[in-house]
Amino acid sequence: MAEYRLETPVSMEEIRKLNVGDVVYITGTMITARDEAHLRMLEYFERGEEIPFKIEDAVIYHCGPIIVEEGGRYRAISAGPTTSARMDPLAPKVLERVERMVIVGKGGMGEGVVRALRGKGVYLAYTGGAGALAAQAIREVKGVYWEDLGMPEAVWIFEVENFGPCIVGIDAKENSLYREVKNRVEENFKRILSQS
Repeated sequence: MAEYRLETPVSMEEIRKLNVGDVVYITGTMITARDEAHLRMLEYFERGEEIPFKIEDAVIYHCGPIIVEEGGRYRAISAGPTTSARMDPLAPKVLERVERMVIVGKGGMGEGVVRALRGKGVYLAYTGGAGALAAQAIREVKGVYWEDLGMPEAVWIFEVENFGPCIVGIDAKENSLYREVKNRVEENFKRILSQS
């Protein structure tokens, strides 16, 4: 395992050198996107319209933050990850539209996303339940899009510093920590059954 401190936009060279189990800290721009934001992106794509923020080279964070407004400025008070598997049916369609991407979330993603990330992106796992800690890494809430979706589903643009630690759960070589764990659990379960 290696440790990396990456700055956005993350280059393809940096993405390719990451391996499952590596530890990553991110500095730069992160964009939150949950289910509704992914669905709206796909609607824009279907209509041939450009979305109002840049996803190419982006770090997409599966997060529904709690934001307060103070003196005309936004501040995140909690920004923990949401369950990424909810985006399994949507993420591959978004990934078709970009050359590279880093995704941050919790709980892992399925084989369709593993295949879609091959040669173009990685999935980073951030600890669930650590929303206040995550918010401490947000230096600025730079903007918001699609507020009509509601606070957790809107697209928030964060400027972060040393956001992490994140663990590479899926790398650009189609390796998945989640697949490895699942296979080991199944092997152990079979071994236990055969001994009974």
